[in-house]
Amino acid sequence: MPGRRSAPDASRRSERSRLAILTAAFELAGKVGYARLSIEGIAARAGVGKQTIYRWWPSKGAVLFDAFLLRAEAIGPHPLPDTGNLERDLKKVLRAAVIELNDPRYDEPLRALNTEILHDPELAAAYADRLEGPVRESRKARLRKAQRVGQLPENLDLDIAVELLWGPLTSRWLQRSGPLTTKYADLLVRTALDGLRGKAPAKMRA
Repeated sequence: MPGRRSAPDASRRSERSRLAILTAAFELAGKVGYARLSIEGIAARAGVGKQTIYRWWPSKGAVLFDAFLLRAEAIGPHPLPDTGNLERDLKKVLRAAVIELNDPRYDEPLRALNTEILHDPELAAAYADRLEGPVRESRKARLRKAQRVGQLPENLDLDIAVELLWGPLTSRWLQRSGPLTTKYADLLVRTALDGLRGKAPAKMRA
């Protein structure tokens, strides 16, 4: 007697579709840019109907945000390196950020997400809570360790410290206001740490 064929697993099929949509959104944003990114284009690349996308997401910006979340989840928790040398560790992290921001596969989708965040308060709140927030806490955790061993002042405001270290890099990338290089990342770390430690700027010292 032939075995009974099991019914299709709808949840598995839905998950495959979701992953296909998020992958398609990320790839298309990098290929055609956000202005030309469309729900129809994402659906065609993912091999699904556009109503499937609208059933789960209200806009292409929301799809792209979840694509970044998926990417972050795939990488997993990534604490900052801790070799005992704070300057060296931060240079390593910011150099990696420079390489990533200069990668066309990452650059255009992230610019697109930033554009959408400016016009969508709900998306901005979700980004702050689910993506930017955890990253900021990881950065603060590394600086907090430096405080414990006397490499940074105990009364240092860690939120401000994070902004001083990463803010200029993000601003230069977003505004295209200057070359984004590993040399710039190294100078940024050195200058920020001198300020955080209460030293004079490098160019003013003998």
